[in-house]
Amino acid sequence: MIICLVKGGENMKRMSSLKYHFGIKLRFYPSDKQKKMIKQNYDAQRFVYNQYVGAGRLIYHVKNASKVAQINSTLPFIMRSMTKYEIDRAQTMLEAQELMAKHRNIRDKYEFLCAKEIDSLAIANAIQNYKKAWRNYHQFGYGIPTFHKKRNDWSYQTNCTYHGTEEAYLDNGSVRFIDTKHVKLPKLGNVKVSGLRSVIKARLLNHVSTRIGTVSIKKTADDQFYLSLQLGSDVAFTKKYAKTQSQIGIDLNLDNFLTESSGAMVANPRFYRKSQRRLARAQRILSCRQRRAKKEGRFLRKAKNYQKQRLVVAKLHDKIRRQRQDFLHVLSTTLIKNHDLVVAEELRSKNLLKNHALSQSISDAGWRTFLTMLEYKADLYDKEFITIDPKFTTQRCHHCGTIMGQNGYKKLTLKDREWTCPVCHKEHIRDWNAAINILEKGQGIWSNHTRMKKAA
Repeated sequence: MIICLVKGGENMKRMSSLKYHFGIKLRFYPSDKQKKMIKQNYDAQRFVYNQYVGAGRLIYHVKNASKVAQINSTLPFIMRSMTKYEIDRAQTMLEAQELMAKHRNIRDKYEFLCAKEIDSLAIANAIQNYKKAWRNYHQFGYGIPTFHKKRNDWSYQTNCTYHGTEEAYLDNGSVRFIDTKHVKLPKLGNVKVSGLRSVIKARLLNHVSTRIGTVSIKKTADDQFYLSLQLGSDVAFTKKYAKTQSQIGIDLNLDNFLTESSGAMVANPRFYRKSQRRLARAQRILSCRQRRAKKEGRFLRKAKNYQKQRLVVAKLHDKIRRQRQDFLHVLSTTLIKNHDLVVAEELRSKNLLKNHALSQSISDAGWRTFLTMLEYKADLYDKEFITIDPKFTTQRCHHCGTIMGQNGYKKLTLKDREWTCPVCHKEHIRDWNAAINILEKGQGIWSNHTRMKKAA
């Protein structure tokens, strides 16, 4: 959620009106004092969000109970007298409604939210995120807002504001780059960053108009700190890739990560599988230390040996995640760079994960993340990426158009990795044939064109 707060600079464009948007993620290294402030802002944002969730639930239950009681009364069309308990509940509901009426009301009620270390925009973002969650529920059917629990990873959002300027740059907002190695953040002050991309360095050094929007500050479970910034500009962040006049279809599978319509295959790296034994051993040690701490009556947050081992497990998980993400980024960029059109089958990961025999392998592959990368990179570099309905892509012979499982032909099973078409006697490698069918379906030439040519 973007909160556009601008003081002065009436001609400054809003983030939503800028033509290009770009996100960057940087690792930063806070001091011990700054770490405490990050934790304080995370706790404040979580507290505010949970207060809104609690108030919203209270209002719903009181209103619902009042309706039910009125319907069940002997005089449903006449307001009955309220009991003392109902009066108290109604008063509590009014207080909850008053709390949610204006953003500043919650800070007036809880004085600790006014501490100088707490960013007011972090609280505003918590309220906006609560309202956004309800909008998503009403519009798209996502789950209703729930209480946020304490976690080992912290995160909160703030925003960059601009004062008295008509043009936004990377070095003149409340969140700004001091140089290519340091960023100034609200309340936290200057922090050292690493991993700044060359395209952003060039914009900073050449003073290209770029606005910073939402800023997310996060600590991961393995105690690494990251800074995510949303950027907007009317000047493109990247150059468009040259057209190659090449089109390709890809079939995602588990034997190989993907098979291209050209016949090339990309091996499945199976990062989680390769680290599974080491991870299982680390988790067994963690479980033993957890049982020992509980047996001795010690809180896990204060059990030093448990916390040391928790970091070991968290770092192993993060290593697997980074390996997978790097592999997917390199592969998706290569496909988009070398082809004008990339066609893939639309996969619904939630449905696939219901297969308990394959769910771990599917999660390890990261198909959904890969398709998302292809989608936004195609838009970023002026290429085309589309997904198609996978129906019959595996069962169809791309040479003559015969569909197995129809007209008395036996349907192919998962064991049939190679097969011969009973009509044209063309030999097929299952995944390669599927990739060709996917490309043809994406091109809109899904038909029995070969059979028709032979008939002609």
